[in-house]
Amino acid sequence: MDELMVEVFEIEDKEILMDELMQRYGQDILQLVYSYVGNTELAEDLTQDIFVKCYQSLHTYKGKAQLRTWLWRIAINHCKDYLKSWYNNKVIVSESEPAFTGERQEGIEQAVIQHEEDQRLASAVMELPVKYREVIYLFYFEERPIKEIATVIDVKENTVKTRLRRAKELLKEELEE
Repeated sequence: MDELMVEVFEIEDKEILMDELMQRYGQDILQLVYSYVGNTELAEDLTQDIFVKCYQSLHTYKGKAQLRTWLWRIAINHCKDYLKSWYNNKVIVSESEPAFTGERQEGIEQAVIQHEEDQRLASAVMELPVKYREVIYLFYFEERPIKEIATVIDVKENTVKTRLRRAKELLKEELEE
């Protein structure tokens, strides 16, 4: 049983529990949200909303799944709701990314090339439809097993495998151009 899951049932002060959840999973949730929306400030706002929603829904946690899985489920549903929302479809949010600020070193050319390749890959992943982007993110970046991904996004394991395969095909096509 997950150490934090045991603590959930022992901690009566929800604020202490939420502080622990934010400390332990805050950065991971932020990265997950960013993989959906592709905007840092928006991802930060949505992450705050997710933790508020988690705080409000803490009484519904029954301990059947890991606390992390339960939190991821809330985050993914919140992101999907946002992507379908009127605000997302009607309001244009802009974000200016800072320029590359790598350190000066002998391999600066290699660092620049690697940075460009990383940016190209990240951009290609962000261009994927959400159903492919979420499985790529959870499998490769969060290193979650297929069974857990299936639980989190509420599909069958074979569907996750199919989406992973299709996403890799789409990325390959995009990156070969």
